Amino acid sequence: MECSIIIPALDEAGRIGRQVAACGALRPTPEVIVVDGGSGDETRLRAARAGARVVASPKRGRAPQMNAGARAAGGDVLLFLHADVNLSQAAFGALQKALGDPDLLGGAFRRRFDSPSLLLRLGCRLSDARGRRLRVYLGDQALFVRREVFDRLGGFREILLFEDVEFSRRLALLGRTRLIEEPIVASGRRFEKEGAFRRLSRNLWLTALYLAGADPDRLAQRYYPGYYPSGGEGAPAPAETPSSPVPAAGSVSAVGGESPLRGSR
Repeated sequence: MECSIIIPALDEAGRIGRQVAACGALRPTPEVIVVDGGSGDETRLRAARAGARVVASPKRGRAPQMNAGARAAGGDVLLFLHADVNLSQAAFGALQKALGDPDLLGGAFRRRFDSPSLLLRLGCRLSDARGRRLRVYLGDQALFVRREVFDRLGGFREILLFEDVEFSRRLALLGRTRLIEEPIVASGRRFEKEGAFRRLSRNLWLTALYLAGADPDRLAQRYYPGYYPSGGEGAPAPAETPSSPVPAAGSVSAVGGESPLRGSR
């Protein structure tokens, strides 16, 4: 069973090469696809040099980028991994073992942060409980799904926020999902920059509003002004202007067209 790891990226030149190399070293070897949302740095170049297939998304945003990556992927299982989340061999092996259950449609992993923050530890414990009891998962928990199930669901709904929550809820309604106990490790960089309490509080508040029925696009435009457009869809990716040619180590392609209808936060 082949696994395709799909990494949505935007201006991640500082870490994308390491991430691609780490994914390529996993066994059994997965297909690694980096979907760029119009980076202004060398994200595409470095991803290709590290061995990834690079896809240029027609729109910026995690949902359209992940959908574009899924269209390009050849694996039987799709794993959506953020550029700043470490997937260990132990976690990847646990996934392979879990997929031996033919009734398992998809799921995600327990998440830990590379930070000593007690608040972030608490957040992870709450996330574990939510995943086990409600089967609702976030994007930085590395969502995975069988390809035929992803296609049956029509991919991610292209909303500006909470495409991960929305997808995992639909997935759980379709059949069995699972939280993999072997954890992945996410970067705490955004929490450290903004303040763990402030960011966690905002995330919880936004999640409560979304689950209460608030429009996710309006929430994004209100709480992330200047980043998301006002039109309700992911911003078009800027025209490609690479400063140097992408080497043949990876391939670069543009995946256009519309999938089910979101930005890389």
